[in-house]
Amino acid sequence: MSDVIHDRFTPLQRVLHWVMAICILAMLFIGVGMVSTVMPKHLTLVSIHKPLGIAILVLALVRLGVRARYGTPPLPYDLPEPMRLAAVLSHWVLYALMIAMPLIGWGMLSAARYPVVLFDGVHLPSILPLSDSLHTALWNAHRALALVFFALILLHLAAALFHALVRRDGVFQAMAGGSPPKVQIAPAE
Repeated sequence: MSDVIHDRFTPLQRVLHWVMAICILAMLFIGVGMVSTVMPKHLTLVSIHKPLGIAILVLALVRLGVRARYGTPPLPYDLPEPMRLAAVLSHWVLYALMIAMPLIGWGMLSAARYPVVLFDGVHLPSILPLSDSLHTALWNAHRALALVFFALILLHLAAALFHALVRRDGVFQAMAGGSPPKVQIAPAE
Protein backbone atom coordinates (compact mmCIF):
# COMPACT_ATOMS: atom_id res chain seq x y z
CA MET A 1 0.00 0.00 0.00
CA SER A 2 1.18 3.51 -0.74
CA ASP A 3 2.42 5.60 2.19
CA VAL A 4 1.41 8.85 0.46
CA ILE A 5 -1.85 10.35 1.72
CA HIS A 6 -4.10 11.63 -1.05
CA ASP A 7 -7.30 13.65 -0.70
CA ARG A 8 -8.99 11.80 -3.55
CA PHE A 9 -9.02 8.47 -5.29
CA THR A 10 -6.74 7.99 -8.29
CA PRO A 11 -8.26 8.45 -11.77
CA LEU A 12 -8.09 4.67 -12.26
CA GLN A 13 -9.99 4.09 -9.01
CA ARG A 14 -12.64 6.61 -10.01
CA VAL A 15 -13.08 5.07 -13.47
CA LEU A 16 -13.36 1.57 -12.00
CA HIS A 17 -15.89 2.80 -9.43
CA TRP A 18 -18.18 4.48 -11.95
CA VAL A 19 -17.93 1.73 -14.59
CA MET A 20 -18.75 -0.84 -11.94
CA ALA A 21 -21.61 1.27 -10.60
CA ILE A 22 -23.19 1.28 -14.06
CA CYS A 23 -22.57 -2.45 -14.52
CA ILE A 24 -23.95 -3.38 -11.10
CA LEU A 25 -27.08 -1.26 -11.44
CA ALA A 26 -27.67 -2.68 -14.91
CA MET A 27 -27.12 -6.17 -13.52
CA LEU A 28 -29.63 -5.69 -10.71
CA PHE A 29 -32.32 -4.41 -13.06
CA ILE A 30 -31.58 -7.12 -15.64
CA GLY A 31 -31.89 -9.68 -12.84
CA VAL A 32 -35.28 -8.30 -11.82
CA GLY A 33 -36.37 -8.41 -15.46
CA MET A 34 -35.18 -11.99 -15.83
CA VAL A 35 -37.17 -13.33 -12.91
CA SER A 36 -40.29 -11.36 -13.75
CA THR A 37 -40.86 -12.50 -17.33
CA VAL A 38 -41.14 -15.69 -19.34
CA MET A 39 -41.38 -13.84 -22.63
CA PRO A 40 -38.71 -14.23 -25.34
CA LYS A 41 -36.77 -11.27 -23.91
CA HIS A 42 -35.99 -13.50 -20.90
CA LEU A 43 -33.33 -15.33 -22.91
CA THR A 44 -31.82 -12.04 -24.06
CA LEU A 45 -31.61 -10.82 -20.48
CA VAL A 46 -30.00 -14.11 -19.39
CA SER A 47 -27.45 -13.85 -22.19
CA ILE A 48 -26.47 -10.38 -20.92
CA HIS A 49 -26.62 -11.25 -17.21
CA LYS A 50 -24.05 -14.07 -17.30
CA PRO A 51 -21.11 -12.31 -18.99
CA LEU A 52 -21.86 -9.08 -17.16
CA GLY A 53 -21.63 -10.95 -13.85
CA ILE A 54 -18.22 -12.35 -14.81
CA ALA A 55 -17.09 -8.88 -15.93
CA ILE A 56 -18.12 -7.50 -12.52
CA LEU A 57 -16.18 -10.29 -10.80
CA VAL A 58 -13.03 -9.52 -12.80
CA LEU A 59 -13.41 -5.75 -12.28
CA ALA A 60 -13.93 -6.25 -8.53
CA LEU A 61 -10.71 -8.25 -8.29
CA VAL A 62 -8.85 -5.60 -10.29
CA ARG A 63 -10.35 -2.93 -8.09
CA LEU A 64 -9.19 -4.67 -4.93
CA GLY A 65 -5.68 -4.87 -6.37
CA VAL A 66 -5.73 -1.18 -7.24
CA ARG A 67 -7.04 -0.37 -3.77
CA ALA A 68 -4.23 -2.41 -2.19
CA ARG A 69 -1.70 -0.55 -4.34
CA TYR A 70 -3.00 3.03 -3.94
CA GLY A 71 -5.04 2.91 -0.75
CA THR A 72 -7.94 5.23 -0.07
CA PRO A 73 -8.17 8.85 1.00
CA PRO A 74 -8.54 9.26 4.74
CA LEU A 75 -11.97 9.95 6.16
CA PRO A 76 -12.42 13.38 7.79
CA TYR A 77 -10.95 13.49 11.29
CA ASP A 78 -14.23 14.74 12.76
CA LEU A 79 -16.35 11.92 11.32
CA PRO A 80 -18.08 10.24 14.29
CA GLU A 81 -16.74 6.77 15.06
CA PRO A 82 -20.04 4.96 14.28
CA MET A 83 -20.13 6.61 10.83
CA ARG A 84 -16.46 5.77 10.27
CA LEU A 85 -17.11 2.13 11.19
CA ALA A 86 -20.21 2.02 8.97
CA ALA A 87 -18.20 3.42 6.05
CA VAL A 88 -15.42 0.88 6.41
CA LEU A 89 -17.69 -2.11 6.96
CA SER A 90 -20.14 -1.19 4.20
CA HIS A 91 -17.31 -0.88 1.67
CA TRP A 92 -15.94 -4.32 2.57
CA VAL A 93 -19.44 -5.81 2.36
CA LEU A 94 -19.86 -4.20 -1.08
CA TYR A 95 -16.58 -5.78 -2.21
CA ALA A 96 -17.64 -9.14 -0.77
CA LEU A 97 -20.94 -8.97 -2.66
CA MET A 98 -19.25 -7.89 -5.90
CA ILE A 99 -17.20 -11.08 -5.69
CA ALA A 100 -19.70 -13.46 -4.06
CA MET A 101 -22.69 -12.71 -6.28
CA PRO A 102 -21.01 -13.72 -9.57
CA LEU A 103 -19.40 -16.77 -7.94
CA ILE A 104 -22.73 -17.88 -6.47
CA GLY A 105 -24.41 -17.33 -9.84
CA TRP A 106 -21.70 -19.32 -11.61
CA GLY A 107 -21.99 -22.08 -9.02
CA MET A 108 -25.77 -22.09 -9.29
CA LEU A 109 -25.61 -22.50 -13.06
CA SER A 110 -22.93 -25.18 -12.75
CA ALA A 111 -25.09 -27.16 -10.33
CA ALA A 112 -27.88 -27.17 -12.95
CA ARG A 113 -25.48 -27.84 -15.85
CA TYR A 114 -26.37 -24.53 -17.49
CA PRO A 115 -23.36 -23.13 -19.33
CA VAL A 116 -21.94 -19.73 -18.50
CA VAL A 117 -21.49 -18.31 -21.99
CA LEU A 118 -19.27 -15.24 -22.13
CA PHE A 119 -19.76 -14.83 -25.86
CA ASP A 120 -20.19 -17.11 -28.87
CA GLY A 121 -18.10 -20.23 -28.39
CA VAL A 122 -16.56 -19.21 -25.05
CA HIS A 123 -18.01 -21.07 -22.07
CA LEU A 124 -16.70 -21.12 -18.52
CA PRO A 125 -16.18 -24.55 -16.96
CA SER A 126 -18.55 -25.85 -14.31
CA ILE A 127 -17.30 -25.18 -10.80
CA LEU A 128 -19.77 -27.41 -8.94
CA PRO A 129 -21.25 -30.87 -9.51
CA LEU A 130 -24.75 -31.42 -10.83
CA SER A 131 -27.20 -31.13 -7.92
CA ASP A 132 -30.80 -29.97 -7.89
CA SER A 133 -30.71 -29.20 -4.17
CA LEU A 134 -27.46 -27.22 -4.46
CA HIS A 135 -28.86 -25.32 -7.44
CA THR A 136 -31.97 -24.40 -5.42
CA ALA A 137 -29.94 -23.33 -2.37
CA LEU A 138 -27.63 -21.19 -4.50
CA TRP A 139 -30.56 -19.68 -6.40
CA ASN A 140 -32.16 -18.67 -3.10
CA ALA A 141 -28.87 -17.26 -1.82
CA HIS A 142 -28.30 -15.34 -5.09
CA ARG A 143 -31.77 -13.82 -4.91
CA ALA A 144 -31.53 -12.91 -1.21
CA LEU A 145 -28.06 -11.40 -1.59
CA ALA A 146 -29.25 -9.39 -4.59
CA LEU A 147 -31.82 -7.74 -2.32
CA VAL A 148 -29.14 -7.07 0.31
CA PHE A 149 -26.86 -5.69 -2.42
CA PHE A 150 -29.60 -3.37 -3.69
CA ALA A 151 -30.32 -2.11 -0.15
CA LEU A 152 -26.61 -1.53 0.49
CA ILE A 153 -26.30 0.38 -2.78
CA LEU A 154 -29.19 2.63 -1.70
CA LEU A 155 -27.45 3.17 1.64
CA HIS A 156 -24.18 3.93 -0.17
CA LEU A 157 -25.95 6.47 -2.38
CA ALA A 158 -27.62 8.07 0.66
CA ALA A 159 -24.26 8.32 2.44
CA ALA A 160 -22.65 9.87 -0.65
CA LEU A 161 -25.40 12.49 -0.84
CA PHE A 162 -25.11 13.11 2.92
CA HIS A 163 -21.39 13.81 2.52
CA ALA A 164 -21.96 15.96 -0.57
CA LEU A 165 -24.94 18.01 0.58
CA VAL A 166 -24.93 18.00 4.39
CA ARG A 167 -21.41 17.48 5.71
CA ARG A 168 -19.62 18.92 2.66
CA ASP A 169 -16.49 17.27 3.94
CA GLY A 170 -14.79 16.20 0.69
CA VAL A 171 -15.72 12.51 0.91
CA PHE A 172 -18.03 12.75 -2.11
CA GLN A 173 -15.54 14.78 -4.16
CA ALA A 174 -12.81 12.21 -3.45
CA MET A 175 -14.68 9.82 -5.77
CA ALA A 176 -16.76 12.16 -7.92
CA GLY A 177 -13.99 14.61 -8.76
CA GLY A 178 -14.14 18.34 -8.50
CA SER A 179 -12.47 20.50 -5.93
CA PRO A 180 -12.80 19.09 -2.45
CA PRO A 181 -13.35 21.54 0.38
CA LYS A 182 -10.38 22.10 2.64
CA VAL A 183 -10.69 19.63 5.48
CA GLN A 184 -8.29 18.62 8.17
CA ILE A 185 -7.34 15.02 8.61
CA ALA A 186 -6.27 13.47 11.85
CA PRO A 187 -2.50 13.48 12.31
CA ALA A 188 -0.75 10.15 11.81
CA GLU A 189 -0.34 8.27 15.05
